[in-house]
Amino acid sequence: MKKIILLTITAALLGTGAIAKATNGLEVPAAVKQGLAKKYPNAKKVTWEKEKGNYEANWGGKSGEDTSVTFTPTGEFVEEVDAMPINQLPAAVFEYIKTNYKGAKVKEAGRVTNAAGKKMFEAEIKGKDLIFDENGKFLKVD
Repeated sequence: MKKIILLTITAALLGTGAIAKATNGLEVPAAVKQGLAKKYPNAKKVTWEKEKGNYEANWGGKSGEDTSVTFTPTGEFVEEVDAMPINQLPAAVFEYIKTNYKGAKVKEAGRVTNAAGKKMFEAEIKGKDLIFDENGKFLKVD
């Protein structure tokens, strides 16, 4: 009898998505998956990563990471990053990098929109994400 009850509970949890594993074995809370489905219903072939305690969903493009969105463990939207050509970053970004990271090359670039709707740019350099405002003014290392 205990075995039947345990199997029923496990099946119910898996069926509702309360416990779900991403393809890489990462357990993604149901609230996070529901947040993604609600905000991005057309997201397909999503891969998941855990980043600074939050969950990052990636999809689209050849690399599968043209769009990246982050949610808290409770399913609250944090930010969206859309990949962009490096040469489309504001000139001020390149000036900052030239001055502060001599000889470094931007590996990836993205347009960032946070939960409040604030727009920023992200430039990946030496494994770090540099964040700039809409005009290319440096804000922080993320």
